[in-house]
Amino acid sequence: MTKAATSMARKRIADLLDDGSFLEIGGHVTARSTDFNMGSAAEPTDGVVTGYGTIGGSLAYIYSQDASVLGGSVGEMHAAKICRLYEMAMKMGAPIIGFIDCAGLRLQEATDALHAFGSFYRCQCDASGVIPQITAVFGSCGGGMALVPSLTDFTFMEKSARIFVNAPNTLDGNSVEKCDTAGAAYQSGQAGSADTGSAEDIFERIRTLISLLPANNEEEAPEADCQDDLNRLCPELSSCGGDGRRMLASLSDEGFVFEIKEAYHPEMVTAFIRLDGMTIGAVANSRVSHDAEGNEVCYEKKLTSGGCEKAARFVRFCDAFEIPVLTLTETTGFKAVKEEESGIARAAAALTRAFAEATVPKVNVITGEANGSAYLTMNSKALGADLVYAWPTASIGMMEPTAAARVMYAGQIDEAADKAAALKEAADRYAQLQSSAESAARRGYVDHIIAPESTRKYLVGAFEMLYTKREDAPARKHSAV
Repeated sequence: MTKAATSMARKRIADLLDDGSFLEIGGHVTARSTDFNMGSAAEPTDGVVTGYGTIGGSLAYIYSQDASVLGGSVGEMHAAKICRLYEMAMKMGAPIIGFIDCAGLRLQEATDALHAFGSFYRCQCDASGVIPQITAVFGSCGGGMALVPSLTDFTFMEKSARIFVNAPNTLDGNSVEKCDTAGAAYQSGQAGSADTGSAEDIFERIRTLISLLPANNEEEAPEADCQDDLNRLCPELSSCGGDGRRMLASLSDEGFVFEIKEAYHPEMVTAFIRLDGMTIGAVANSRVSHDAEGNEVCYEKKLTSGGCEKAARFVRFCDAFEIPVLTLTETTGFKAVKEEESGIARAAAALTRAFAEATVPKVNVITGEANGSAYLTMNSKALGADLVYAWPTASIGMMEPTAAARVMYAGQIDEAADKAAALKEAADRYAQLQSSAESAARRGYVDHIIAPESTRKYLVGAFEMLYTKREDAPARKHSAV
């Protein structure tokens, strides 16, 4: 039995796909280059196993880099095999999954390898929004290879894996000991490049993803049998304390929540849930999360640049694949720290554009304070939300009522004998006239005020009603920003 036949690359494929379903393509391909005595190093597969199989009975194409062959380095034929797989996946309309374990570009093949690598990028770009692309990094993913997972829709990373454009020790003033910028903790929590876990966790998450997503942009997402009561009340919703994850679990069929980029900017939750068996993309503001030890972590009710970028990319994916979008909104503005100012406007604009351009069914539930431009960014009626619900205690306005009262009634408050009482009275008046859910509903910005415990049944009804929605985007090639 050859080294390639027993490699981890093949084992990973077998561990993911349905038993006995894998059929290899290009198993006899070898490198063409003979420079630098490469002819003697040529082996079948050229460092990547490619083929197709099934996951839960659904067709999927898969490539798995083999680090036992030339370090899994990408040469001309290595990249050509992956490009061929992309062509087949596009023709058949099926998702493509890549397992990465790579030493980088094959230096001995120089420009041939470089051109083939560029063709690989092109295939990924052409497939974006047409078929789902999933990558899992099990070893090294450095240099130009680091672009590959970033060009896909979902990326997973084994805890011992490494992703980097420049290795930690090559960064001025840095070292692995000081800050391991290539490690799983940094890439998941700081860079937002991947979700991390063990190999078994990753395989299970990929299988779940395949069960949630359509095979391509012209098919509908698979529907699951719903055993949950469609009219189920959720009395625990009002006591979730702004925890977006708990709220989504309460609303979803049987508590199902599949979160994406959980460790990256956890104040913005992006996840798939199910309502009446339908896959729904959910974006939720969250004031609370819990760490690995179960300790409560609190956040400001503010939008951040990282959170907006994370949500924008998720919404654009959902729109590309006709997956309806739900938002749970509670935000009082944009985070006001120096570090945010360099990117918050661009990131918030990206999220605004993602919601505005999305033509899928869009439903927004305002669960708390929703103030200013940050509220508009979160799938507001102004951006094209099809239905906007609000809880009775929600507030929708320009700014927090007390802050608004200080500006509008400054003279009266200063002259009052009891300034605190005068401020409270003015704030209450402003809230009732301009910031309450009722005042927004009177103006048509909220379609219905609903009790928190009734939210699930309203959402089920809303998405069922919107199931046949058809909306054309403006005639243009694409937006320019």
